[in-house]
Amino acid sequence: MSGHAHHEKSDVDIRALLGVGGGLVVAALVIYALVWLLFLYPSNREAHGALPEFPLAASQEQRLPPEPRLQTDPREDLRVLRQSEDQILQSYGWIDKNAGVVRIPIDEAMKLTLMRGLPSRPEGGKRP
Repeated sequence: MSGHAHHEKSDVDIRALLGVGGGLVVAALVIYALVWLLFLYPSNREAHGALPEFPLAASQEQRLPPEPRLQTDPREDLRVLRQSEDQILQSYGWIDKNAGVVRIPIDEAMKLTLMRGLPSRPEGGKRP
């Protein structure tokens, strides 16, 4: 064996490899430019107001739905609903006056449950 190591020059064509790499870079730049133009066109068209306005759609902007309009302000309706539910959960009141069933605030009910415990079945009782 001799002390000099050489490589074969005929295995890899450097010019062809660089040509393919350069071609890929050029193709990528062309594709990038085309995609950029495709995104630019609709935004310019919209900015200039070139969108067609349909005759029936123009009159729909001011039109209200037919009567009865059940919910005209949904956020206010939700606020009122939550306020009434909170009032029920935090106050005393009758559920059935004839049967003697009352409603107590939720905090008081939780305290009573902690003091008394949850109801349980008697030992040895069967399930229905």
